Amino acid sequence: MATAPLMPKATAVWLVENTSLSFDQIAQLCNLHPLEVKAIADGDAAQGIKGLDPILTGQLTREEIAAAEADPSHQLHIADPKVRLPEAKHQKGPRYTPVSRRQDRPNAILWLVRNHPELKDSQIMRLVGTTKSTIQAIRERTHWNSANLTPLDPVTLGLCSQIDLDREVQRAAKEKPAPVETQGATLLPASVTTAPKEELEPMAAKKSEELNVEAVFAKLKQIGEKSE
Repeated sequence: MATAPLMPKATAVWLVENTSLSFDQIAQLCNLHPLEVKAIADGDAAQGIKGLDPILTGQLTREEIAAAEADPSHQLHIADPKVRLPEAKHQKGPRYTPVSRRQDRPNAILWLVRNHPELKDSQIMRLVGTTKSTIQAIRERTHWNSANLTPLDPVTLGLCSQIDLDREVQRAAKEKPAPVETQGATLLPASVTTAPKEELEPMAAKKSEELNVEAVFAKLKQIGEKSE
C-alpha cells in the first residue's frame, strides 16, 4: 500500500482548495509539514502547481474525505491501487553521480584511499560512481589535478550514504586476513627448566670455555698486531 500520493504537493493544493480538511490531516496524507500546507493555503508555496484530484486518480474516495471533514482527528489513508506494479530492480554497476557533484569525486576517492586502504577498487567504484583508471591515477599520484586534490568525506559530499560506506568497510574487513602478530620473547623450554642441576653445570662450563677460547684468540691477535 502506498503511504503518500504520487504527486504530494499537487494533491495538497487540490485538498486545500476543494475540501475543509485541516492542515494536519493534509500534511499527514501528503508527508508534508503542517506549516508547508499552511504556506500553500496562504499562497506562499507551491505557486504554479496545478491541483491534482486524488479521487480521479483513485487514491482517495469521497467517503474517506467526508469522514475526515466530519472528524478532525480522522487520518486519511490511501486506497489500495487496482493495478500492482512490480518493484523496480536495482541495477548493479557504478553509482550514478549528479553532474554538480562529479567534480568532487576525485577528492572523495583520495579520502577513501587514505582512510580506508582496505577497500578494493570495485568497492570505491560502487560508492562514488567512478572508474578504475581514475582510482589508479589517484593512488599513483598521476591524476591531472593531483596537486589540487583535497581529501573530503564522500558522505559529507553527498556521494554516498553512511550506511553504504559502513557496509563496504565491514565487507572489506571480513575479506582481509587477520595480521600475524610478531612473537616476542618466549620462555625457556621445559627440557632446560626441569633438567637436574648436574646437567646444567657442564653446559654452563662448556659455554664459558667457548667464551674463554674466543677471548684468547682475540688477545693473540692483538699481540700479533703490536709486534708488527
